[in-house]
Amino acid sequence: MMRSLYSGVSGLKTHQTKMDVIGNNIANVNTTAYKSSSMTFSELMSQTTQNASGANATTGTGGINAKQIGLGVKSGAINVNITTQGSAQSTGNPFDIMITGDNFFVVSDGTSNYFTRDGSFYVDGAGNLAMTSTGYNVMGWQVDDETGDIKQDTVSALRIMSAANLTYPPEATTQAYLSGIIDKNDTDVTSSSGMSVNLNFYDALGYSYTAKFVLKQSADTNEYSVEISKILDSEGNEIDISDLTFGSTTTQESATSVVFNSNSYYWSDDRTTLYTIDGEEVLNLTDLVDNGSLKDYTDAVTVNGETATVQDALDELAKAYGYEGSTEEFLNLYIGDESNPTTVLDMIESGMIAGTTEEGEATLDPASVYSEGFEAAGRMFTGATLVFDSDTGVFDNINGGDTVTLNLSSIGGNFGDITIDFTETSMYDNSGPST
Repeated sequence: MMRSLYSGVSGLKTHQTKMDVIGNNIANVNTTAYKSSSMTFSELMSQTTQNASGANATTGTGGINAKQIGLGVKSGAINVNITTQGSAQSTGNPFDIMITGDNFFVVSDGTSNYFTRDGSFYVDGAGNLAMTSTGYNVMGWQVDDETGDIKQDTVSALRIMSAANLTYPPEATTQAYLSGIIDKNDTDVTSSSGMSVNLNFYDALGYSYTAKFVLKQSADTNEYSVEISKILDSEGNEIDISDLTFGSTTTQESATSVVFNSNSYYWSDDRTTLYTIDGEEVLNLTDLVDNGSLKDYTDAVTVNGETATVQDALDELAKAYGYEGSTEEFLNLYIGDESNPTTVLDMIESGMIAGTTEEGEATLDPASVYSEGFEAAGRMFTGATLVFDSDTGVFDNINGGDTVTLNLSSIGGNFGDITIDFTETSMYDNSGPST
């Protein structure tokens, strides 16, 4: 009776120990690098009430087993599988590290070294890598300053942040890419001002800049011009790009109707003076020309009865023809043969005031141009021509290749030339807006 009670009690106690082990595993479910434990059972000694006997040839009887009564169970061992690989988990901390395999981190409390699988680290105030839980320094081999090789000798604290490795010389941007969809029905791309695309880059001192490009659709809807309009520094100040080279000066086909705003303006009979509909003089073209060529854009002229510049006068002229804010676009529009284009700027210098171009084309007659507008066959621009396959919409070429170079070194300073890759662009339907 008593033996059975003692056996039952030993079973309860041993199973209680197993539950303790299981409970500890559950309690540490979120403990970094915790390794679960498992328990094995072991039988207690048995009480023998009768010994075993062997076979007796004299009596002709066989042997019998011993009579033993078990006295219960005990804990055999509690095992910890210390090298078991845990599951990977992202913490968002770049200093948290997981070991793969049977290895250990070496950490130090300043006196002794210890081994751990806990890779939850942080950088302390001295720049050393340390354990988040205890603050112990993480130890490791150092690097030879001269050769850059790892010195496999005594471990020491890993100082990962110091004055020597917290900074690195900046480099000017040399590579860039443009990606996304250009929708041929995008009203920005088809407008006179075009679609603006920004490219952020850095100079050799690490200062940031923004290059603003403009994409405009040709009459051939699978071709687009890529032009640079301005470069701004990080404070929004415009950089002088008058010496910048990007692409080349070329022409783009167009089918633009340039219509004079007769509701707001009218021309004098000799087509030299522009007036508002109320009779106020806006500008006189003869003021813009000196000895048969356009004056410097900063020269003084009269605009709206006040002293202004040639640029201001040209802005007013572009505005009257529906190109407000796009004066350069207006001046670069051309009429006639693409191989020998006569631009609006050419017409101001020679054709509009004189009456006809050197070719004597009637479309350039001042009366027609000023009062009725004109059909622009295309425009001249400086930049690159981006071409897509008209059947598939995939990138075909830009200026005959995959890339085009923004020659920033031509404007001096600390800039480097940037090679821009356009191969990841495409011309697909995107329900209007380009991406």
